[in-house]
Amino acid sequence: MTTLDGRGATAASAKAGGPATPPERTVGQLVADATKDVSELVRYEVALAKAEITADVKNGALGGGLFAVAGVFGFVAFVFLGVTVAQALHEGAGWPLWLSFLVVAVAMLLVAGALAAVGFGRVKKVGPPRRTIRSTKETIAVVKAAASGEPVTKTIPGTPAERASIGR
Repeated sequence: MTTLDGRGATAASAKAGGPATPPERTVGQLVADATKDVSELVRYEVALAKAEITADVKNGALGGGLFAVAGVFGFVAFVFLGVTVAQALHEGAGWPLWLSFLVVAVAMLLVAGALAAVGFGRVKKVGPPRRTIRSTKETIAVVKAAASGEPVTKTIPGTPAERASIGR
C-alpha cells in the first residue's frame, strides 16, 4: 500500500527523491467530475440569467409605472388645455361659453377619430410571424429527417435579396 506524505508525494517517490505523481483516476471518476462540473456550470448560468431577468423586470416595471403616471399627468394637462382654449374663445372671440366648449370638444373628437383611423390601419397590417413559422417548419423537417436517418440539408437563401429579407 502506498501512502501520501504532506506534499502529495507517495512514500516510494519521496524515498527515491523523485517527483510526486498523483494517483491516476478512473474513467468513472472523470465522468462523475465532468458531470458535476457541467451541472454546477448550468446552475451558475441559470442563477446569472435569473439575476439579469430580475433586474430587467424591475426596471421594466418601474419604467411602465413611470409611463402610466406621465400618461395621467398628460391627460390632465390636455383637459386643462381644452378648458383654456374654450375660455379663450369665450373671452377673446365673445362666443357663448357653451359654444366655446362645444367647438373644443368637436375639435378633440376629430383629432381622436383621425388618430383612431390611423391606428386601426396599422393594426390591420399586423399578420402572423411568417419567417418564424417558416423557420420552425424547416427545423421540424430537419429534426424528422435526422431522426429517420435521412440526409439532412439546410436551405440557405442564395440571392442577396433573399438574405436581406431574413432581417425584416
